[in-house]
Amino acid sequence: MAKATAKGGKENTNPKKAAKAEQPFLTDIQTLRERARKHIEDGAITAGYRADRETVIKLLNEALATELVCILRYKRHHFMAAGINADAVAAEFLVHANEEQQHADQIAGRIVQLKGEPDFNPEGLASRSHAEYVEGGNLIEMIKEDLVAERIAIDSYGEMIRYIGDKDVTTRRMLEGILAMEEEHADDLASMLEELKT
Repeated sequence: MAKATAKGGKENTNPKKAAKAEQPFLTDIQTLRERARKHIEDGAITAGYRADRETVIKLLNEALATELVCILRYKRHHFMAAGINADAVAAEFLVHANEEQQHADQIAGRIVQLKGEPDFNPEGLASRSHAEYVEGGNLIEMIKEDLVAERIAIDSYGEMIRYIGDKDVTTRRMLEGILAMEEEHADDLASMLEELKT
């Protein structure tokens, strides 16, 4: 076995540093098996989970409230859209509402995996949501309000992703997927707004 060397090619005479350099990156199989059997009632939450679970659940419940408010706003806009260009825009509102519903379901499922409770209580929903519920008086106002909400979602999801980092990879990946779709929504709405202005 090659001896550990320090910077500059000199032999490392510190046995602790040499042993640390030779340790494998992955946990051995027996240790993994033993850890899996401990606290089995915790389900997906293992000793390797490094995030503050209560904070993550709180953030996810705020995200859930945001998605629910967005669903309600998009649904209203879908049904209230009127005017010469209304059919295509109303159809897009409905697509966005359905995709926001998928996000809400994903978030609620992850909260349960983290041993939390998804908060669907309508009381206080608007105050828990990052986005606002604004009705909009005409098609352009509706699109603008939806675009503002999507921009809020993009910023808030970005902040959550940065906060979580590598401490909860599953939640981070879920949020990254939702963020990508919110960015698509914002692009769609900005394009619709541009078309209606011309």
